[in-house]
Amino acid sequence: MPDLALRDLGGAVVWTNDDLFAEVQNLIKTGPAEYRPATFGHKGQVYDGWETRRRRRDGVDQAIIRLGAPGVIYGVVVDTSWFKGNYPPEISVEATAVEGVVSAQQLVDDADWTTIVEKTQVDGDTRNPFKVDAKDRFTHVRLTMHPDGGVARFRVHGRGVPNPHFFRYGHFDLAALENGGLITACSNMFYSSPNNLLMPGRARHMGEGWETSRRRDSGNDWVQVRLAGQGRVSLVELDTSYFIGNAPGAATVRGRDGEDGEWFDVLPRTELQPDTRHRFVIDLDRPMTEARMDIFPDGGMARFKLYGLLTEESQAGLIEQWERGEA
Repeated sequence: MPDLALRDLGGAVVWTNDDLFAEVQNLIKTGPAEYRPATFGHKGQVYDGWETRRRRRDGVDQAIIRLGAPGVIYGVVVDTSWFKGNYPPEISVEATAVEGVVSAQQLVDDADWTTIVEKTQVDGDTRNPFKVDAKDRFTHVRLTMHPDGGVARFRVHGRGVPNPHFFRYGHFDLAALENGGLITACSNMFYSSPNNLLMPGRARHMGEGWETSRRRDSGNDWVQVRLAGQGRVSLVELDTSYFIGNAPGAATVRGRDGEDGEWFDVLPRTELQPDTRHRFVIDLDRPMTEARMDIFPDGGMARFKLYGLLTEESQAGLIEQWERGEA
């Protein structure tokens, strides 16, 4: 499951009551936390994480994170890497869903929070994973340390669920994480995650794409995506930006309607160029719920986008679910 809170996906820490020792925005950095011993600043050892001062009175320390892609949360990870004598003994996590853009103070004062991880013990210098059973769509999460301490990274894994009322205003990317697209299978992710393919915007370097190991057999690599809903694709984008000596030689895109449907061609086998944003207009009036991209034989891809429209039936179903409060 992708991390819905990542800064690269549009996530942000919008409020905290204290981050005196280490800045709270570090929680949602993409990479793992780093540590350099004996690197002292004016406030003490420099930590790549969120660290609060030592409490001398009762209370807790909290941070509120706006999800880059609002959606259903399946699990969270409270990563206390490098925090050994200063990690929180216990944590809890809550979530809320708000409409529109609200201020941090409104979230603190007025939001209706749902507990998704009860107050639970955590270990220091450890990735502490927690399963979440809530099936509602959330826009913000609140991490609480009991009573204080440091957390290096906070991961919120789930599936994006956008507001379906926006779907009616033109073509959009049916495969994007923020629109509900989801990687369901992949042949190889040796160098980097296929979730990178569905991130918003353009990649800034090779590490922000999907790259496979070198194949030494006659096969090829591929990735499969569940779309935001049943839709008709009218434009395919295959972006090999920054992949210069390791771009695929060619690619195909296929689709199917339903998990038991027959695969059909969306984009036939097409030669690709390195470090290039390829865009193909598709003349195909067939609905699809899943897509599969095959690259030949291996290599890297920065972005995979499928622009189109949801079918009327799919759009109506998503709006009905939304109005019932089901995600």
